[in-house]
Amino acid sequence: MRDVAVIGVGINKWGELWEKSLRDIFVEAALLAMDDAGVDHIDSLYVGSMTPGLFVGQEHLASLLADYLGQCPIPAARVESACASGGLAVRMGWMEVAAGVSDIVMVGGVEKMLDVDGAGATFALASAADQEWECYNGVTFPGLYAMIANAYQAKHNIPFNTFRKQLAHVAVKNHANGLLNPNAQFRSKVSLEQVMNSTLIADPLRLLDCSPITDGAAAAILCPLDMAKTKFKNHPLIAIIGSGAATDTLALADREDITYLKATEVAAERAYKMAGMKPEDIDFAEVHDCFTIAEMCVTEALGFFEVGKGGEAAMAGVTARDGAKPINPSGGLKSKGHPVGATGAAQVVEIAHQLRGDADKRQLQKARVGLAQNMGGSGGSTIVHIFKAV
Repeated sequence: MRDVAVIGVGINKWGELWEKSLRDIFVEAALLAMDDAGVDHIDSLYVGSMTPGLFVGQEHLASLLADYLGQCPIPAARVESACASGGLAVRMGWMEVAAGVSDIVMVGGVEKMLDVDGAGATFALASAADQEWECYNGVTFPGLYAMIANAYQAKHNIPFNTFRKQLAHVAVKNHANGLLNPNAQFRSKVSLEQVMNSTLIADPLRLLDCSPITDGAAAAILCPLDMAKTKFKNHPLIAIIGSGAATDTLALADREDITYLKATEVAAERAYKMAGMKPEDIDFAEVHDCFTIAEMCVTEALGFFEVGKGGEAAMAGVTARDGAKPINPSGGLKSKGHPVGATGAAQVVEIAHQLRGDADKRQLQKARVGLAQNMGGSGGSTIVHIFKAV
């Protein structure tokens, strides 16, 4: 198996991109990645997209996007794992390069979510939950994560006011990071009071505990590490040294403990084993904070913090940019945005900038090993990658 490098990344400004089509959004990010890598062609393409059929009525993205990128007749595939679609695209591209099937592979993701109204977006996103046992009975993703939050607070016996502050600290931290990210959807500082007094969505989650609806795309170029060392010297080299994936039951009711993300734990263990590393070896991470409670649960499942202590770590500043374990220096899904199919690819973009040392004002002091964790739905699927500056 060949070692794999990330040689180029691209992302566009995320938000309400009314004037651009889905194909325009993806091609824009893809061309930025190709230019960043210094390549004029690719051998293969993997694009993550959760549900373009429901958002814009477009399926068969593989042909469409390869065409508009000017790369036909390359092999191309659209992959789907709900909100982990982008991470899955990265994993598929990594496998293809590692196996020696192709040398230069583009991996990315795209979603255009704002061409439908709020009800349409809610319906599309709910397709990532169990239709018969959850959606049929009226639950939405804020409702599912509210169940997780309430169960978490009860299990760990955290006073409600303290728990509410823990959640709010996650949002405040991620917005502070996003303020420094020129491509973030919401570049705005928020206070604890603003988060805790924002509109109640699904108790205890409030509006500022939830990631937004977003249009956006991101892409990365992968190639064999040996090739990168000789042919692609535009940037410091970055190697993908670990990759792991796992699944859990789709419905929350079928899990032994809804407050613990077992698929994230298993995917991380597989990535750590491949990389020959432990949680304490990771300098920083981009994780799937679709809701503030999700970031707390993810950091525990990754082994960064003791179970039940993720919120305390956020309150203590451990996960801040200048903390011992920075989480989501990009602003995360909460501030950067969450075009569901693109999120996993965007995490790779941020990891690359941090490891290359060109993340500008949000550059971390210590960034040699980074981890990206991308999950689908309420944790039914998880992809974890570990990256190292070479």
